[in-house]
Amino acid sequence: MKTLIINNDKQGQARAYLAKHTLENAATRQEMAFTSVLDDAELVIIIGETAPTSLNLHGKKIFIGRAEQAIREPDTFLLQAKTKATVYQQQNTSDATLQKPVNIVAITACPTGVAHTFMAAKALETEAQKRGWQIKVETRGSVGAGNTLTETEISGADLVIVAADIDVDLTQFSGKRLYRTSTGAALKKTAQELDKALIEAEIYTAKGNAAVSDHSGYSTKTNNKKQESLGAYQHLMTGVSYMLPMVVAGGLCIALSFVFGIEAFKEPGTLAAALMQIGGGSALALMVPVLAGYIAYSISGRTGLTPGLVGGMLAVSTGAGFLGGIIAGFLAGYIAKLLTTKLHMPQSMEALKPILIIPLVATLTTGLIMIYVVGKPVASIMEWLTHWLKSMGTTNAVILGAILGGMMCTDMGGPVNKAAYAFGVGLLSAQTYGPMAAIMAAGMVPPLAMWLATVMMRSKFDQSEREGGKAALVLGLCFISEGAIPFAAKDPVRVLPSCILGGAVTGALSMYFGIQLMAPHGGLFVLLIPGAITPVLTYLGAILAGTVLTAVVYGLVKRENVEVVG
Repeated sequence: MKTLIINNDKQGQARAYLAKHTLENAATRQEMAFTSVLDDAELVIIIGETAPTSLNLHGKKIFIGRAEQAIREPDTFLLQAKTKATVYQQQNTSDATLQKPVNIVAITACPTGVAHTFMAAKALETEAQKRGWQIKVETRGSVGAGNTLTETEISGADLVIVAADIDVDLTQFSGKRLYRTSTGAALKKTAQELDKALIEAEIYTAKGNAAVSDHSGYSTKTNNKKQESLGAYQHLMTGVSYMLPMVVAGGLCIALSFVFGIEAFKEPGTLAAALMQIGGGSALALMVPVLAGYIAYSISGRTGLTPGLVGGMLAVSTGAGFLGGIIAGFLAGYIAKLLTTKLHMPQSMEALKPILIIPLVATLTTGLIMIYVVGKPVASIMEWLTHWLKSMGTTNAVILGAILGGMMCTDMGGPVNKAAYAFGVGLLSAQTYGPMAAIMAAGMVPPLAMWLATVMMRSKFDQSEREGGKAALVLGLCFISEGAIPFAAKDPVRVLPSCILGGAVTGALSMYFGIQLMAPHGGLFVLLIPGAITPVLTYLGAILAGTVLTAVVYGLVKRENVEVVG
């Protein structure tokens, strides 16, 4: 029997957590099956006085018991739950499915702040509206916050949902029930995530730069484990998101300098030299320090920023490059966090910790480790990697391009896609531009192919899919792989292999022809900048080949619609 345990004890947060933890241990000993999804639960155990009104428990077998008994006699409590559970009937309404509307505020944010941020917001709004819930979603996109939440809206909310792949400031939600997830999960599993949010939300408490979640309300260990597993990835993506504008600006300035000739920047006093100084000498020079600084910031808040920036600068000066920058960011962040939480001082000295002691000690420690431990070995690895990439034969280049291209099409903006993208962006700091070209070309294939498939084999797609294809075309031209997600979510078994095949071919062709890309984003609109992509025609040919291949393969394997519209 699948069992769901919910806390609805409003008398004390510590007692509620202890009761739930004790029951879970006892249930594990009895080999009871757990679930975190309300719809899957065959038995719902509620710790508290009453059933929560925000959940639709109608028709579920439920047992309500006090926290004191759960703590003192967990085995007896569970036995009573199994034998005395009753089917829950909705009270005071003739409509059994009617429940109290939930008022939700949410935040969505992804590393690039372009696609997942807004698509996840739309998915949350649509699903909440289907349920009759009130919701307002603030988008933390590349141009800043949109649809900003007000203090009144936050104070009146029953629940806060944060769907973010990067670190975001949550201080304003202190004291509210908060549930964290990723933009990908909010987009692809919206209904399940809303169900889990009601059950797994935790009371959020902000303390200075750090924030902790008290295990109360509907909290479970499941959500904590998920956050721990996502932590390192989120810290890295936070650094990447702050670094991207540097790379875009720097790469395009360098590309503009090449308009005057490949070596025109070597002539002092010329516009080409000024553009190269802005792009290569300044913007790209800040790329690794910003990456390291904001990884550290994501981990430990403001106290990690200074040691992270300094560690990133040392990664550049020692030749450790972006790999060294990543190491420096995590190193600085965790050192600063350790000092913040473990270093205890007299009350009179506490005020000096964030402004003197932590920046000094963390910066000194990070710097010494980077110089004497990390710098030289990682610099050797970067030197080898750069040399190998620049001197690789045709076969190796094609294999690398196929791997990167396939990764870009595996999960449409998910962790695998972002790993390949971060690899290509990092190599830009080493003046290695080939992998980035393969990555962006392959990333455009899935949405472009979905549009082409709806055009070539129109009868296999209904009207909504054909309209979705038009949107995918625009997103594909902008290098937003997420444009293919609606198709992949509906038919993953056929869509994903088709896209991976086409992306691998495009990536392989891009590397085979030695195509170079100076900017990490922008899609085909980068063509408006002379010199940003070279050579242009073969680049377009590689994208076209992968797009046509994916569209044809998917069109052939897709099932015919039962009802054909138009």
